[in-house]
Amino acid sequence: MLLCKKIKIDVSEQDAATLEFMQSKCRGLYNWWVMRLREGEKWNLYEAKRSLQESKHHDPELIQVYGKLLQEVYYRLDGAMKAFYRRVKAGEKPGFPRVRPRHGFFTLCYPAMYLKREGDKLILPTGGGGKHGAKVHPNVTARLTERPPEQFKKVAISRDARGNYYASFPAERPSKPCSTDDVAAFDLGIKTLATGVNEQGRVYTIGGFKGAKWYNKQLDKIRSKRDKCKKKSRRYLHLSKVYKRVSQKKRKKQRDSLHKASHLIAHKLVERTVVVGDLSQRQMVTKQHVERNKQLNRAVYNEWGLSTFLEMLKYKCQLYGKELHFLDERNTSKQCSGCGNLQAMPLWKRTYCCVECGLVMDRDENSAVNILTRFLARRGPHTPSVECGVLQATQSSGEVKEASCEG
Repeated sequence: MLLCKKIKIDVSEQDAATLEFMQSKCRGLYNWWVMRLREGEKWNLYEAKRSLQESKHHDPELIQVYGKLLQEVYYRLDGAMKAFYRRVKAGEKPGFPRVRPRHGFFTLCYPAMYLKREGDKLILPTGGGGKHGAKVHPNVTARLTERPPEQFKKVAISRDARGNYYASFPAERPSKPCSTDDVAAFDLGIKTLATGVNEQGRVYTIGGFKGAKWYNKQLDKIRSKRDKCKKKSRRYLHLSKVYKRVSQKKRKKQRDSLHKASHLIAHKLVERTVVVGDLSQRQMVTKQHVERNKQLNRAVYNEWGLSTFLEMLKYKCQLYGKELHFLDERNTSKQCSGCGNLQAMPLWKRTYCCVECGLVMDRDENSAVNILTRFLARRGPHTPSVECGVLQATQSSGEVKEASCEG
C-alpha cells in the first residue's frame, strides 16, 4: 500500500520567498479556473492544459514557476471536478470546488524523477532560464531533518501555520498478514474515544486526548487579550504568534493520541476483524440530545477528531492485514444487550440500567456489545452458514429475513 512520510525541511529566507512566490502563482491559476467554471464554462482537462501558454502571455510571471507545478494544478482541479460529478450523480451534497484562500499554502507537488538529492539536501527546481532569459529565482535547496524513504514517487511541499516547511514522500509499503479470525467491535464516544468488546467478552477501553480543556482555557485567555489590542500593533502580532504556537501544540498532542489509539486497535490487538459504529459528529449535537450546548459543540467538532481517527484506522488496518467494517449503530445505546429493550439514554447517563431484565452496564460497553451482536447476525463470508429457522434483521430497515439451507 501507499504510505506518506512527512519530514520537516530547513530552507533559507530566500528559498522560502521563492516557495511562497511559486505557490501564490499556482493558487492564482487554480482560483482563476474555479471562477471560470463557476461562470458556466465547461471543464476539459486537455483543453485547459493547452491554454497554459495563453495564461503565461497574460501573466509573464508564470514563466518563473516550474512547469510541472503548473501542470499539477490542472490535475488537481480535474480530480476536484470528478469528485463533484460523482457526488451529483450519487445524489449527495455536490460541494463545488472552492477558491483557495490567501492565508493557506498551496501544496507544491514535484515528480521524483525531476528532483536531485545530495545527501541530506533536496534540490527543488524553479522556472525560467533557457529561451526565457536568466533565472529570476534560483533552485531551492532544502535540508532534510530525517532520512526519506528509498523509492518515492513524488514530493509534496507544504507549510504549517507557524511558517515551518515540510516535505511529504509517498512510497509503497508491503502489508502484513493477520492469522487470527476473531472479531472486535468498538463504540466511539466523547468521554472515552473507543470502547470495544470481542467475542470472548473481553472489554477494551481506549482513552482519547485529555488536555483539551486546559488548552482551550489558555487559548481563550490569549484570544481575549488580543481582542483588546489594536489590530496590527506589536502586541497584537505577538499574541497572534503565541496563539498559533499554543494551538499547534494542542493539535500535535491530539493527533499523537489519535495515532496511538488507532495503532493500538490496528496492530496491537489480535482480532482480525474490526467493527466500528458508523456515527457522524452532527448526530452528537442534535436537539434530540441537547439544545445549544456550546461546550459540547466545541468538544465534538474540535477535540474529538472523529474523521481523522477513522482515516488513520482505515490505512493502518489495511497495512496490518485487518478487515475494517462500519456498521449502523442506530439505537445501540438505547437497546439493552441482554433482552433487547429500548429506553431513552441522554448523554448525561453513563450507566445503562435496564428496567426489564435489570442489566447494569456502562453505556459504551452496552453499545459495543450491540454492535458486535449485529455484525455477527449478518450473513456474510466471514461467518459460517446459520442453522435453519434462524431469523436475521437487516440494519437498514426493520425487515426480517429467514435463513435458508439445502434440504
